[in-house]
This record gives sequence, C-alpha cells and structure tokens, in this order.
Amino acid sequence: MTKPVVTRFAPSPTGYLHIGGARTALFNWLYARGRGGKFLLRIEDTDRERSTPEATTAILQGMEWLGLDHDGEVVSQFDGAARHAEVANQLLAEGKAYKCFATQEEIAAFRDAAKAEGKSTLYRSPWRDATADSHPDAPFVIRIKAPLDGETIIHDEVQGDVTIRNSQLDDMILLRSDGTPVYMLAVVVDDHDMGVTHVIRGDDHLNNAARQMMIYTAMGWDVPVWAHIPLIHGADGKKLSKRHGALGAQEYQAMGYPAAGMRNYLARLGWSHGDDEFFSDAQAKEWFDLGGIGKSPARFDTKKLENLCGQHIAVSDDAALRQEIQGYQKAADLPELSDAQSQGLEDAMYCLKDRARTFPELLEKAQFVLASRPLERDAKAEKALASVSDGILSELTPQLQNASWTRDDLEALLNSFAEAKETKFGKLAGPLRAALAGRAVTPSVFDMMLVLGRDETVARISDAAG
Repeated sequence: MTKPVVTRFAPSPTGYLHIGGARTALFNWLYARGRGGKFLLRIEDTDRERSTPEATTAILQGMEWLGLDHDGEVVSQFDGAARHAEVANQLLAEGKAYKCFATQEEIAAFRDAAKAEGKSTLYRSPWRDATADSHPDAPFVIRIKAPLDGETIIHDEVQGDVTIRNSQLDDMILLRSDGTPVYMLAVVVDDHDMGVTHVIRGDDHLNNAARQMMIYTAMGWDVPVWAHIPLIHGADGKKLSKRHGALGAQEYQAMGYPAAGMRNYLARLGWSHGDDEFFSDAQAKEWFDLGGIGKSPARFDTKKLENLCGQHIAVSDDAALRQEIQGYQKAADLPELSDAQSQGLEDAMYCLKDRARTFPELLEKAQFVLASRPLERDAKAEKALASVSDGILSELTPQLQNASWTRDDLEALLNSFAEAKETKFGKLAGPLRAALAGRAVTPSVFDMMLVLGRDETVARISDAAG
C-alpha cells in the first residue's frame, strides 16, 4: 500500500519569507494538495541568536497572503531538542556514533597541517574507535560514524542520481559539547517523526542529503523521496538578490500583486506543463509533478509576473477582488476605503479589471468612483474642459435628468446630442471624462455614468459647467 504523501516547508525565522522560499512552499503545497496528502509547516528556529518572533510572524503572514494553508499546528524545531538528543544518544548506545574529545584547537591544527601538505582537510577523529575506558573527563561532542568506503547515491526526482564517494563524508557532529543537537540531525529526526515522504527543497541542500542519509540509514528509517529544485536567478542570470528588486513575499503584496497571479507565476518559475502559462489553482494542483521541474535555474521576470497577474485580476470575482485590495492597502500602509468607497469599487469592478495588471493600476482607474465632489482636476482634464463651452455641458444636464439610465439609451442620447451640436461624440468624450473623473484617462464615459448613477453624474457635470 502506498503511503499518503506528506510534504513540508521548513523556513528559518531569521527574516521575511524570501520569494525563493515562497516558491519552495508552493511546490510542496501543490504536490501534497494534488494528491490528497498533507502539507506541514515547521519553523527551524534552532539558531536562537538569529531567530526572532517577528520573522516567524512575517513568514506566517506571507504564507497566509499566498493562500498556502498548512495542515496541523506549526512545529517548532527548537521544541524538539530533547527528542533530537535522544536519537543521538541511541546511535551512541548502538555503536553507530561515538564521543569525540578533540578540541577546536586540535582540529584546526590538523586542517592547517593537511592544507600545507596538500592533503584532504576532512577531519578523521582519533576517538572514533576508542574504548570507553580511554575517555578523559573532558567535554565531548557526539559524532556519527560515516561509512569509510563505497558510495552514497542520492536518487533525486529533479537532479537524477547523484553519487558521492563515502570517503568524502566526515563523521558529522550530532550533539555539540553543550548537549544541543545540530541542525542536520534535527532536520532528519523532525522529517521522520512528522512522517514526511517527500523532501522538496532548494538544490543548495543537495550536498546535505548524503550526510542526512547517514542518519536515516543508521536509524533504519525510510529515506524520503528527494527533489532538489534549482534556485531563482535575476534577469541577469545571477542569484536573486536585493539588487534585482523586491525579495520578500509581503513586498509583492504591498506592491499590489494579486496572490493568485503570484502563485501562478511562481509555479511556472522552474516548472512547466506543456506550453500552459495561465492556469488556475485547481489546474496547478492537478498538473503539478516533480518531473516537470527543470534542472536549470529559473529567471525572475517582472513583466511576465505582471502579465499573469493582469489575467488573474480580469477573471477574479468582484467581491473577492474588493477584499484582496483591502489587504493590499493595509500591507502598503495606505488609508482604508470607506464603506461607500469600497462598495462603489466593487460596483465598478466590471469596467476596471480587464486591463489592470496590479491593484495600484486598478485603483488609478477607479479614482472616478473613489473621489468625492468637488473633484480636483488634473491639467489634462482642465485642458479638455476648456475645449468646449460651458453652455454645452449646461444644456446636457436636463436631458440626462430625464434619460432612461441604461447603456443603450445613454449612448443614443449622447450621440444624438453631439449630432445636434454638429459634432461627434468623440469630441465630447474628453470634456465628459474631465467632468466625471477629474482626469483624462478613465473607463468609458458610459461606464462611469452607470456606476455613479444619475444624481452624481448630473451633479459632477453641473460642477464642471460652472
């Protein structure tokens, strides 16, 4: 019987949720969710000097924004220190690990001498086979006994089989001299105890897999399926860093990218399903597999991100967009919309969302419904109003007061009015945009009229007519 799939995301709480970490979390989430499995979250907070509660909060908020829900409680690696030490001591009792009394100075002296002689600096402890009666009353670490010959093969779903000569593996420390477990031990024990079946993580951890396999083998535990994914590079082909722009998931929320677009883009960043670019969460869960992950680093492309985000905004539910925009404004530290503005925004969504790639772009188009009288008009709007006489707008208002407020009737009325003035509606559109929105670039005049309603439309045109 096949085991249920269990994946995990295990970030260190030393900063924000990096965009590379967000993609790793997404891949784990998609793989588990698409197979009816579990997606777990573990905070690897063993580095007490660098780990902060604020960073943990930032990671959790970033995950929440991206919609990457996890199963069960968040696991703290630090809380499992006693369990990690228990495993190390079990290996010691079984003769698969040993006490090493070598001092830092002795190890450094060995490495300096080996380097000077052009030999391997891999440390081989003289205490590996020492008997207990030869042990001094001194501080010690516990080291695992690495295999001395043969090979370790990492069967990786992305990288293929990776072979490492065992002679290159050192007797890794499991417990420090103060009795605290090292990260490499904690990861393996936690993954085993949490039932993790698939370890999907960055390929900067590939070398760790061989060392971690020593613990799995020594404990007689099942080795998980490995999948080490290439890192993300900037457009210049170099590892993604601050010089390429934003790095934190929440920075992208604060810039106004929709979460669905971000998920879609991150999924395509290093993974493919044929030629499909735009897809839903449901499709991503159905399609995602480890075989579709490429071996080469993916390049972050902001234009592609914006293009996908625009497509997701266009197909999103209006009420859901309204809610997500409120989250964006909070993340960007912008003033909240009033209830009336928020409702007006939702009412106008149908004529706003088709060409907006980000929420700032959408809100820019929505200014006509968010603004209140008297409108502040920009220079282009003032120029457009100056191109027609005030009298024309004044003559239009009584006709609008008696019009049937449907798109077809408004189009017919305005075209007829323009014809009566021996001009075309196009000549009136600019001044009307200026009157209704206070700016030159807006949704269509008819859409604005329908959203604003008769009273507000007539009042704004009257204001412009002076």
